[in-house]
Amino acid sequence: MQSKARITAIGTYVPENRLTNDDLEKIVETNDAWIVQRTGMKERRITSENEFASTLAFKAIENLVEQYQKDLSDIDLILVATTTPDYAFPSVACQIQEHFQMKDVGALDLHAACAGFTYGLHVANGLITSGLHRKILFITTEALSKVTDYTDRTTCILFGDGAAAVLIEKDEEMPSFIASHIGTNGAGGKHLYLTNLSTTMHGSPLNTSGKIMQNGREVYKWASRTLPIGIEKLLQQAQMQLHDIDWFVPHSANLRMIESICEKSGISLEKTLTSVEYMGNTSSVSIPLALQLGINEGKLNNGDNLLIYGFGGGLTHAGLIIRWCVD
Repeated sequence: MQSKARITAIGTYVPENRLTNDDLEKIVETNDAWIVQRTGMKERRITSENEFASTLAFKAIENLVEQYQKDLSDIDLILVATTTPDYAFPSVACQIQEHFQMKDVGALDLHAACAGFTYGLHVANGLITSGLHRKILFITTEALSKVTDYTDRTTCILFGDGAAAVLIEKDEEMPSFIASHIGTNGAGGKHLYLTNLSTTMHGSPLNTSGKIMQNGREVYKWASRTLPIGIEKLLQQAQMQLHDIDWFVPHSANLRMIESICEKSGISLEKTLTSVEYMGNTSSVSIPLALQLGINEGKLNNGDNLLIYGFGGGLTHAGLIIRWCVD
């Protein structure tokens, strides 16, 4: 089905607190050279005690309005992707509705872990293209530091906090969405999880510390195998070649993983946008943070074709080819 939706605005926010590699040296047995060599990360932003997914989201939305002078009064759906909501319920989307006093609007959180941004765009495009909605405010927001085990040097070096908001509006003349591909490998869920009510998975006991647990080696192998296949399917669907893509924007999980994916897909690192170096792995927020950095640095321009790809816990993955054309 031909898309009838366009991304018209973007806003982002990261907390003021910085957690550098030097800071981590004082917490666990690690050092700057070790972290950079394995992840490409130098620092990440961390929430304060009184900052949560909802408060980060408010700031990202305010940044969107400030940058693009957008009116939120006629939003007809608030869609949020997060793995770290303030509460099991009410949802972050409901908190956003209350904070901005929006009326006659639906509110919904979805959960696709690090693929949340691409899954959310896929859903928003479908809802608008089908005619069910006309103007969707979509937010990704993560407070991962609150569920990070700072005694585990393999995971605590990775995660950062932040939020992003995009506005998706009905536009039949200049739609953003060209192609999409989504997939899941539920059998790999045991390699990246955060427990809730159940204490077992596939009959095996889980670590119930309430912190993120990850088998980084297995996730790395899965992503490095899966994304090149998904990228090829996207290009075939769009009837495009790699040279038609201006920017590749993958989830900023780990710079070394991105390098592997680029090498296997034939994508130049010079044509890749990331947020990993100074933001760390911000899960569903990493792709829009990279987009905002691309705008700030004068790299990303209207008319550019982007191949964006999210992947992570689930194990879920979703890729999109979009034409960037904000107001």
